[in-house]
Amino acid sequence: MQVSIESLEGLQRKMTVQVPAEQIATAVDKKLKQLSKSVKLDGFRPGKVPVSVVKQKFGNQVRQEVIGDVIESSYRDALVQENIRPAGMPNIEPIEGEDKDGMSYSAIFEVYPEIESIDLASIEVEKSVAEIGDDDIENMINKLRDQRKEWVEVERAAAEGDQVACDFAGKIDGEEFAGGSGQDMEVEIGAGRMLPEFEEGLKGMSKGEEKTVDVNFPEDYHGKDVAGKTAQFTLKANKVSEAQLPELNEELIKSFGVDSGKEEDFRTNVVQNMEKELAHKVKTNTKNQVMAALLEKNQISAPSALVKDEIHNLKLQMAQNMGQDPAQLDAANVPDELFQAEGEKRVQLGLLVGELIKLADIQLDQERLNSTLQEISESYEDPQQVIEYYTQNKDARTSLEGMVLEDQVVDHILDQAKVTEKSVSFEEMMGKQN
Repeated sequence: MQVSIESLEGLQRKMTVQVPAEQIATAVDKKLKQLSKSVKLDGFRPGKVPVSVVKQKFGNQVRQEVIGDVIESSYRDALVQENIRPAGMPNIEPIEGEDKDGMSYSAIFEVYPEIESIDLASIEVEKSVAEIGDDDIENMINKLRDQRKEWVEVERAAAEGDQVACDFAGKIDGEEFAGGSGQDMEVEIGAGRMLPEFEEGLKGMSKGEEKTVDVNFPEDYHGKDVAGKTAQFTLKANKVSEAQLPELNEELIKSFGVDSGKEEDFRTNVVQNMEKELAHKVKTNTKNQVMAALLEKNQISAPSALVKDEIHNLKLQMAQNMGQDPAQLDAANVPDELFQAEGEKRVQLGLLVGELIKLADIQLDQERLNSTLQEISESYEDPQQVIEYYTQNKDARTSLEGMVLEDQVVDHILDQAKVTEKSVSFEEMMGKQN
């Protein structure tokens, strides 16, 4: 078997394989002999059909089957012989005009990029750190109380934070439009659930009052018929209500899962949850910085076949998040271009992280794996059931192991990178984008 390799554009390679005639002939003869022992033909007893008869009747069919098998096996052997690691499936084409008894074909495929070394020393990471103060705790408790708030009608003009039950009717260029009217809809001013001018227009309105306001629909508004246009909304306030926060009493405390109903235990529980959220936020933001810097300092090409697979995964994830059937998402002709950049980034990072694991000989820390599983399980009602799920479900455990190994890679990078710390408030830290 003769093999030659030609480098094409980027990561593409063209491998030409020549399989000698005798290899094909030997494989054909072997298969014909096997077939003669099982084939049934009129005039011959089972297993007694001469090979020459079998060849005459099935020769062409057997040869095509053999060629398919030989291509598959010789392709694998050629990759091993040339020490090539393909990324994705090859495009195989037979080469015409060769010896009719022999065979030649070409296989075009992509290879993984060669990563000889990874630069970690030039990576710079600014790690934000924060402490939880008394004011942060009070703000969090008030947010929790706000979740249980009640609306109480008031006889005054609406202000920021109030809720207004209103009727509304919108027109664009004097014409009504779909979804532009409603009855007794409750709008919390400042909550951002309606367009800014709509909520702002409700300020200062009292029960029974009417007014007309201009509302600008943004260019990227989900309703294409009104996107980028200005509508005139007639508003009528039917009721104005203000928020009333519940007292921090035993009943409220128990509603948040603190069985003792004691304020001291509730505050302890709040602080513990805040500490967990803060630790997770710091870890996530630091990891994102590390991964972005790793990619910036170590630019590599991404095999298109792997990017295509990652785009498919991103589409499935999007469908799942939207509660849609993935097949419906494909039917909606969602273009791959929407996911191209993210797909490439994920593939590049995956290759860099995988290579770094090999170069640094990073082994999975079983103790860290167990503690991570314990931490995950504690956020569920039945922790033992979660532990059993990860223990018994191979895919789930593999995913968990990958996550822990990736965290170990981040720690390894931080050990060698230039890391500076920046103190920020708890509120700033929790507001940072992941």
